Amino acid sequence: MAQDTQDRTMSAMAPPDPREGPDGVDTPDTAVSDPEKAAAPMGPATDNNDIERLGRQRPELLRSAFAEFGFVTSIVLSMMMCEYFVSGFNIVLPAIAEALHIPESVRTWPAGVPNLTTAAFLLPCARLSDQYGSRNVFLAGHLWLLVWSLVAGFSVSTEMMIACRALQGVGAAAFMPAGISMFGQTYRPGPRKNLIFAIYGAFACIGFYFGIILGGIGAQLLTWSWYFWIGAIFVAIVVVLGVTTIPTALSQGSPEVTMDWLGATTIVSGVVLVVFALTDGGHAPNGWATPYVYVTFLIGALLLIVSVYIEGWVAKEPLVPPDLFKPKYMKRLCLALFLAYGVFGLFLFYASFYIETVLNATALQTAAWFTPMAVGGMILAISGGLVMHLLSGRILLVISGLGFTLCGLLFALIPERTPSPGAGDQLTPSIDFIYWAYIFSAMVAGTMGIDITFNVTNVFITTAVPWRLQATAGAVINSLLYLGIAFWLGVAELAVATANSGRAAAGDDELPLRSQYQIGFWIGVALGGLATVLFLTVNIGQAAAEMTADEKLAQMAEEEQRHQQLVQTFSNAQAQERQRQQQKD
Repeated sequence: MAQDTQDRTMSAMAPPDPREGPDGVDTPDTAVSDPEKAAAPMGPATDNNDIERLGRQRPELLRSAFAEFGFVTSIVLSMMMCEYFVSGFNIVLPAIAEALHIPESVRTWPAGVPNLTTAAFLLPCARLSDQYGSRNVFLAGHLWLLVWSLVAGFSVSTEMMIACRALQGVGAAAFMPAGISMFGQTYRPGPRKNLIFAIYGAFACIGFYFGIILGGIGAQLLTWSWYFWIGAIFVAIVVVLGVTTIPTALSQGSPEVTMDWLGATTIVSGVVLVVFALTDGGHAPNGWATPYVYVTFLIGALLLIVSVYIEGWVAKEPLVPPDLFKPKYMKRLCLALFLAYGVFGLFLFYASFYIETVLNATALQTAAWFTPMAVGGMILAISGGLVMHLLSGRILLVISGLGFTLCGLLFALIPERTPSPGAGDQLTPSIDFIYWAYIFSAMVAGTMGIDITFNVTNVFITTAVPWRLQATAGAVINSLLYLGIAFWLGVAELAVATANSGRAAAGDDELPLRSQYQIGFWIGVALGGLATVLFLTVNIGQAAAEMTADEKLAQMAEEEQRHQQLVQTFSNAQAQERQRQQQKD
């Protein structure tokens, strides 16, 4: 059995040479005594016993337990740093806004612009991974993030801060699809892959909380600049770890692959212009009647329409190949993720501001109140990875959809604190009641939403697409996350600005902050409900050990070839029979 598996592995077309070990941890074949030496090869497997065994074993590309530990750690730390620079910035933003004199109407930009640039550049960066190798793009993206994190700490103006944050997002756009691509190319479908992606999701929770804690410390005990500089130090650690542990086989690109420049130009420009108009429209001098707002929106929408035509009918190698959406439920699932991740973005942005400005919590207190989301996320991520091969994906997604809906609903329903009769300045309900009844529950619901969704969909999408589309799949997964956050945050800001404009036209004051934030939460409730309905229609089964997408395609091709041979044999037999009959006649 082992020899047959090895023979099949050597005949695999897509994967890189598994004998190329990670830099600094190469181990000669004759020196390997690890009992998992016969680890999961990256080649075809068709026997059921092989499939189950290989789905649980370490990939042959990773020659030892130490090699696998370093490889996984470097990629999950990259996810941690992405979340660090998203969550923590919302905590440190009030201190930055005060130091750099950032107006209230502009604060959405430094908070949201990394999501915008990340979403816009994910697909072009995924193509770079195909061309030059996922490992190389992964490391280059971290170096880029390192540079602009250092520079951000020295910002002296609003414009400089926004520019640095935008360029940070470009770095994330480079290494996020590359990281998912390397996981997808290395691990076969099965319990081990489920666990790896669960750890990946758990480190998103760790990064989320780590960012909040460091943001609180930077805002309250140090200076806001240290938030960026500490982040830069950890990014440098990721670079060093990646250079020494990621297998060099994953540096191999495909020189024959070309960049779809026309598609890249229209997609990037269209996304940037549309989200810019949505975000700035509410704060422009005349709202959406301001010429630059509706002009940029119309141009952006037109460019996105043109990009669909280019990708579908013009480009020889489109950034978004149609094959990516061939697996059943893929289109519906992508739409549901776009809605669900929008809820997550609205929740993060408005919850942190609600806690600090309406409930008057300190930065460190805010960080402490987010603890259930981080701890619960780690527990859900790891436990989910251990049971995903046992539970239906649809059930898990519906649970996550309900979590998304509930987290926004609880914040929207937090009662207003008013003076208690006969109690002087004491307000009711108490902060303790609000925290345990609403905020704690919302944090638990929020982590149910994001962590279950992230794990289930990552495993499903990377398993459903072939080896050559892993980088593109990683880009689509993350673009849905970041574009969903940026787009729906812009929609919420537009809704708030529209409500305030209506009140101003009637001669009334602007809505109080609590009411403005509630608008964002109610939009999140609506999006969460729609996502849940879509999840109900997505019949994803258990994430069990199975053949890879490439093996399924190869099996189908082999069956088709056998069918053609049988047809040809039958046709030849009929022709020979007719010839014999003619000779007899």
